Amino acid sequence: MTPVTTSSAPVGTLDGWVRAPFSAAGLTYDCFEKGAGPGVVLIPEIPGITPEVLGLAEHLVAAGFTVVVPSPFGQPGKPKTLGYMTRIVLRLCVTAEFRAFATNSSRPVTDYFRAVASDLAARTPGRGVGVIGQCFTGGFALAAAIDDSVAASVLSQPAVPFPVGQARQLDAGVSPAEFDRIAARADAGEVCALGLRFSEDTAAPRARFDTIKARLGDAFEIIQLDSSPGNPDGYAATAHSVLTGEVRENPANSAAVARDRVVAFLRERIS
Repeated sequence: MTPVTTSSAPVGTLDGWVRAPFSAAGLTYDCFEKGAGPGVVLIPEIPGITPEVLGLAEHLVAAGFTVVVPSPFGQPGKPKTLGYMTRIVLRLCVTAEFRAFATNSSRPVTDYFRAVASDLAARTPGRGVGVIGQCFTGGFALAAAIDDSVAASVLSQPAVPFPVGQARQLDAGVSPAEFDRIAARADAGEVCALGLRFSEDTAAPRARFDTIKARLGDAFEIIQLDSSPGNPDGYAATAHSVLTGEVRENPANSAAVARDRVVAFLRERIS
């Protein structure tokens, strides 16, 4: 039998996910939960919980995790379109909870994600929970690591603060006080982080990872996928979504391999 070749990213639906509101830090959003095992909070990328984000969520569930996907923006399950993404970006840019352009800043919405992580840790097995952030929310996974419940942070193509100018490109997306706390926890072996990006992705600059690496050292692992001209996987120079939109499973490309590393990293840290 000839193997089936896939030319699109894995997708999922909301079928089987339990939806419930969760309130914390003065904010209330719906959260979607599924699975059994150690806990993982999967924060969606712009424009929200798309079928591709659900494809990643289902992959994590199948890998043996209890997955909670908060819905802080967008319409859950709605496919991504350029117009949809533009509307969400424009709204988030002026929303105080997210502070899309602020440097050396804490972001109020991260208090919410820390509360989600703490709640999940209290009712799932393991040594803590993992938090995955992507694109607009990539840095939120790092900020969540000030909470004792978070043992693993995954920063996939972190794009906030939007990298306009060198200062923002270098910014880790957390406040100095948060960074100090995360570094102290990393030094104590309480938390590790994993960062992923494409080599040509200007929205998630390498300088941001260099800043984090300088503080966290061996506690921060970097995976950089080759998206330069002529790269083996055929990624466009605009390739961005490491764990969702660029994943191909048959045959597996380097994004799928990176996704496998994320699963292994989570198992190492929280199981």
